[in-house]
Amino acid sequence: MKRVFYISDDLDDLELVENELELSGISSPQIHVLSDNDAEVASHQNLHPVKSYMRNDVIHSTEIGAVVGMCIAVFVLICAYLAGFTESAGWIPFTILAIVMLGLTTWEGGLFGIQELHYQFRRFKHVLKSGKHVLMVDVKPSQEIVLANVTLAHDKLKLAGTAKAPPQWLITAQSRWDKIKRAMP
Repeated sequence: MKRVFYISDDLDDLELVENELELSGISSPQIHVLSDNDAEVASHQNLHPVKSYMRNDVIHSTEIGAVVGMCIAVFVLICAYLAGFTESAGWIPFTILAIVMLGLTTWEGGLFGIQELHYQFRRFKHVLKSGKHVLMVDVKPSQEIVLANVTLAHDKLKLAGTAKAPPQWLITAQSRWDKIKRAMP
């Protein structure tokens, strides 16, 4: 899947675009609006704002922390072996130290990510600060023509690039969850 970004300063037009996309077969979990003015986005009933857990970079930064932690853990084990400490003290203390280092750096990566804007959204910081909004649409290859047809009819939308979208199974799960929530009283 591919994530396509558009910039606009008109939330009414974005709401119309979102309705047209949904009528054309693109589900609402595939469409999000990123804005610094969440209250204004929330005032439009059919717009789906970017959820807070999607806005920050927790997952990406946690993954980076885990990779750094693995490197540190391997480094600790190699140093202990080469220094000969494993012969006298055994492997257990150094294995525990390596696991603790892995856990700490992974945790620190996640804590760092809470403070940061998602890595895919950083390029839009200046756009958001100027009061504009970013429409994100996650599409399958078969839906790209539908997206192009809908967005070409809206002059206020400006294409702002593409990125890798979340996996299709995650979007499908979100769609099913939304259907379950709507069916509940």
